[in-house]
Amino acid sequence: MRKRMIIPAVSAALLLLANPASAAAPTPGDPGIGDPYYPTYGNGGYTVSHYDLRLKYQPSTDELQGTATLLTTATQDLSRFNLDFALDVSEVLVNGHPAKFSATGEQELEITPATPLAKGSNATVVVRYSGVPSKVSRYGFTAWLRTPDGGVAAGEPESAWWWFPSNDHPSDKATFDVSVLVPEGTQAISNGVLTSSSSQLGWTRYNWRENKPQATYLATLAIGRFDVTTQTSSGGLPVINAYSRDLGDNDGSARASVERTGELADWLSGIFGPYPFSALGGYVPNVNTHFALETQTRVFYSPAQFAGGANPSVVVHELAHQWYGDSVSLKRWSDIWLNEGFARYAQWLWSEHEGEGTAQELADYLYATHPADDPFWTVKPGDPGPANQFHPAVYDRGAAAIQALRNAVGDDRFFQILRAWPAEHRYGNATVADFQALAERISGKKLGDLFQTWLYTAAKPAASTAALAKPAAAAKGSVKEPRSWKQIEATNDIHGQDRN
Repeated sequence: MRKRMIIPAVSAALLLLANPASAAAPTPGDPGIGDPYYPTYGNGGYTVSHYDLRLKYQPSTDELQGTATLLTTATQDLSRFNLDFALDVSEVLVNGHPAKFSATGEQELEITPATPLAKGSNATVVVRYSGVPSKVSRYGFTAWLRTPDGGVAAGEPESAWWWFPSNDHPSDKATFDVSVLVPEGTQAISNGVLTSSSSQLGWTRYNWRENKPQATYLATLAIGRFDVTTQTSSGGLPVINAYSRDLGDNDGSARASVERTGELADWLSGIFGPYPFSALGGYVPNVNTHFALETQTRVFYSPAQFAGGANPSVVVHELAHQWYGDSVSLKRWSDIWLNEGFARYAQWLWSEHEGEGTAQELADYLYATHPADDPFWTVKPGDPGPANQFHPAVYDRGAAAIQALRNAVGDDRFFQILRAWPAEHRYGNATVADFQALAERISGKKLGDLFQTWLYTAAKPAASTAALAKPAAAAKGSVKEPRSWKQIEATNDIHGQDRN
């Protein structure tokens, strides 16, 4: 039998004196998560574990209606909290009760629940909304790409605001269910596995699930008329690819590249370790942009990536991100080298594998091509600043830094490091400092000078420090261009450039 404890009145009074009756009052969560590059992105006071998005989209008018259900946990006693969102909201419920809400700033949805949320408590947040995403501009651009037969959400560092409310920062990852109702004959493509689809009364509903943690900017949605292909990788994973039916002359080269996804992921698994997700694939919509983006499990490719012919190198780049950027995500946007430097280096390894130029030859050519007074060297890959977050130096100098690391520690330790990073930080977040610590632990070497020189110094490294080009080969044009160079450089993966 459970016994009730009776506290004498005197003892109770003493307890009240020792512990004031009123704890600190609940306070609002911060309207930003604290990222130094994007102070208003993300939010404080809570985390999200799951997004359930139930959407209806009309391609002819670009009208989107949605109900988003977020499973959250308060990280403080919370009187009010924000979501990042840009469409029109009609209703918000918190734990089933109507909540007050208002739009503030460029993308803030400020929510005041009927009852404050206690630290550590779970809350279900439901947001009903609608809008025409292509007509919504924030900070002078839109991440929603209109197509002749629908629309696409893909962009970095932000794209979620145009189709679902979120805590929009990579440090708060969650699982996703995305259910989309579209006119029959139109497809809806998203991340993960297609769990079901059904049609009635002239509409078709597609249900997608990503069951591993995913950053909000890696969530994607593409609606239109696609030719969808399905395969099974050698590891038994579903490979789902989709191509707009109006790609014109780029259709063949796009398919000749993206249909190799399973093969290239298997090759990368030999370098980085087991593929971290339950599905593979990519899609090529009819858009006028030029970039590709590592949207988790279902990579976005602009048709322009294939305008010069088949381009397996860009597929390698975006698939490498599934380990470096998606499974292991940056903790703050200044850590972007952890994404782009390693994805670029994967292209160099592919070139080496194909006999079109070794990683060393590519690094030497890069070093020789940019003279000491080239502004290229003023960008610091380890902290490039928001204006240079997707600068070519983050990719190319970032990859050369990795080759310098390889030279410093030797191949055996180097490839141990490449596999250990996604194994030790799987589905989490990490920083450049974390990577340096891991590299030093595995190699047994102090690497501070190397990281400082290559990632944090706004100057061309000395040849002796770089362990790359010899001094006699440092002049522009004195090092032979590897055959793969132009294709790698044509892989325009600078995600921020197409803002309109």
